[in-house]
Amino acid sequence: MTPLRRAIDCAAAQLAEAGIDSARWDAEQLAAHLAGTDRGRLMLLGSPGDEFFGRYRDIVAARSRRVPLQHLVGTAAFGPVVLHVGPGVFVPRPETEALYAWATAQRLCAQPVIVDLCTGSGALAVALARHRANLGQQARVIAIDDSDAALEYARRNAEGTAVELVCADVSKPGLLAELDGRVDLIVANPPYVPDGAVLEPEVVQHDPPHAVFGGPDGMAVIDAVVRVAGRWLCAGGRFAVEHDDTTSSQTVELVESTGLFEDIRAQHDLAGLPRFVTARRSGA
Repeated sequence: MTPLRRAIDCAAAQLAEAGIDSARWDAEQLAAHLAGTDRGRLMLLGSPGDEFFGRYRDIVAARSRRVPLQHLVGTAAFGPVVLHVGPGVFVPRPETEALYAWATAQRLCAQPVIVDLCTGSGALAVALARHRANLGQQARVIAIDDSDAALEYARRNAEGTAVELVCADVSKPGLLAELDGRVDLIVANPPYVPDGAVLEPEVVQHDPPHAVFGGPDGMAVIDAVVRVAGRWLCAGGRFAVEHDDTTSSQTVELVESTGLFEDIRAQHDLAGLPRFVTARRSGA
């Protein structure tokens, strides 16, 4: 057994003891990050040297204290993009990739206006902008968040794209009135975890609470998002909002209660859990 393999085995055992379900994966990802290679090529390396092993022990110790893997490597994969993340911004989750897949399947006009509310790291906005660019299609993509810290990451992630960043509170009355009736697609991954929910240490200790919790029932920001979508979307415009897996029916009822939408559907994430609601603005 090589020294590297032995170190990874020890790291995986240490992370498993710390309660991390993906212990082996994380141990290998951390090693690949420090070695500057892909996880699948680790075993092709020779002995990395004493400096590597010292740094590896330190970074594994940090992960065993439940510092998020993404904070330690500085990036998170989301759909077709790799995003810069770290303290101060919500780390995008695989659950949201189902919403992204839905959004890319929508048939939009030749030059649509797309808005990503509560953008955080810019995950949905950047992924959708790159998707349109890869297809050779133009779009105006606007990403909105009220956190300066999050928008710093979003700005870095949006480099090389046409994403426009706006610092604003989605609940502000009359927000960006110039968009009224002019938006073709709105996506949103707002804070939606009910206050007091039991969460993993990576979330409780490291994700910004402002980006996680959405009031007693998790619906406070979703309510504001639905109201903005009703105002901004053009007739026939599409809308998707992510929610807690316990509030699917509440979100559907909220969208229905506006009387502004049709084709309202509860959608599931890749794990089969109810995760987001989609709708079409009436009037087309």
